Amino acid sequence: MINTVGIVSLSSGIIGESFIRFESEIGIRRLKEYGLNVKFMPHALMGVDYVKAHPEKRAEDLLQAFRDPEIDMILCAIGGDDTYRLLPYLFDHNELADAVTDKVFLGFSDTTVNHLMLHKVGLNTFYGQAFLPDICELSSEMHPYTQKYFEELISTGTIREITPSNVWYEERKSFSPDQVGKPLIAHPNHGFELLQGPTAFSGKILGGCIDSMYDFFNDERYEDMPIMCERYHLFPDAEEWKGRILLLETSEEKPSPEKYRQSLEYLKERSVFEVVSGVLVGKPMDETYAKEYRQLLIQVIDKRDLPVVFNLNIGHAMPRCIIPFGTEAYVDIEKQIIRFAN
Repeated sequence: MINTVGIVSLSSGIIGESFIRFESEIGIRRLKEYGLNVKFMPHALMGVDYVKAHPEKRAEDLLQAFRDPEIDMILCAIGGDDTYRLLPYLFDHNELADAVTDKVFLGFSDTTVNHLMLHKVGLNTFYGQAFLPDICELSSEMHPYTQKYFEELISTGTIREITPSNVWYEERKSFSPDQVGKPLIAHPNHGFELLQGPTAFSGKILGGCIDSMYDFFNDERYEDMPIMCERYHLFPDAEEWKGRILLLETSEEKPSPEKYRQSLEYLKERSVFEVVSGVLVGKPMDETYAKEYRQLLIQVIDKRDLPVVFNLNIGHAMPRCIIPFGTEAYVDIEKQIIRFAN
C-alpha cells in the first residue's frame, strides 16, 4: 500500500509555473483525499527555465526520491522532451544503480527514457499515467477508467489486469481556469483490435512512446540524443527484447505517417520485431492517423505470425490505464483482457 508519493519533474518543469498552480492544487487535493502524503522533490517546482537548465538537479531529485525511506511511490509530474540529459548524472558513477530501491515508479511520454534507465538497473516500473495530465484532470473528477487503475496501484502496489475502456475522450483544447469542472467530449470505444497473428500470447512488456524511441535514433530534435543514448547503451539490444512484448504509443504531437513509418523502421533495423512475442499499440490521441498507423504496423513489421494488437487505452489518448513493465503478461484478445502475474 502506498502512503507517501514523491513528485519529480524529470522532463518539463511546468508544474512550477504560477499559471498552472490551480491545476496542481486539484491534484494535491485528490491525492490527499486518498490519504496520501505528498512530497514535491526539491527542484520539481522550480519552473520551466530552471528545470530545463539543470538536468543535474532533476537527476538529484530522482536519486533523493529513491533514497527517501518515507517515499513509497515516485510519480512523474509530466513528460517533456529532454530527460535523456540526466544520463551522465545517473550512470557515470553508478549513481542510479546505487540509489534505486523497490518503489513504484509511474510516468509516461518522455518518461519512456526514464523507464529504460530504470530497466537497465533492474527495476520493474509502471507506464501510463502522470500527475498533471491525470491526477490534475480538470473535469469534476478523474476519468473513471483512469481513476480505477490509479486506485488499484496505490492500494495494492500493482496492477492485476487491464480491459478496454468503454469510451475515449477528445483532447482538451484549453487548460484555462474556466475549464475546471467541464467534462471532455466522449466517444464509444471498440476494444482491443487484433491486426494480425494469434489471439493469445505472453511475455514481459517493455516500451513506451514511439516519438521518444524515434529520438533515440534520430537527431532532428536534439543532435546529441542518439549519441548519448548509444554511449550509455540505453536502448535494449535484440537479446534483451527476446520474448518480450513491445508497447508502442504516440504523443500529442501526433506524428505523421511518414515519421511513424521511420520510427517502426528504426525498431526493425534493431531486430526488435524478429524477437518479441507480440506488439501492443495505444490508441492515437483523437484517433488521428489511426487508419494509417494500422496499415504501417502490418507493412513495416512484415511478419504475419507476430501478434499486433491496436487500440489499447494507454499513453496520450484519454482515458489511460497503467501497464506494469517487467511482469509476465498474458494477452487474450478473444476475452479482451491482459492479465499480469503478481
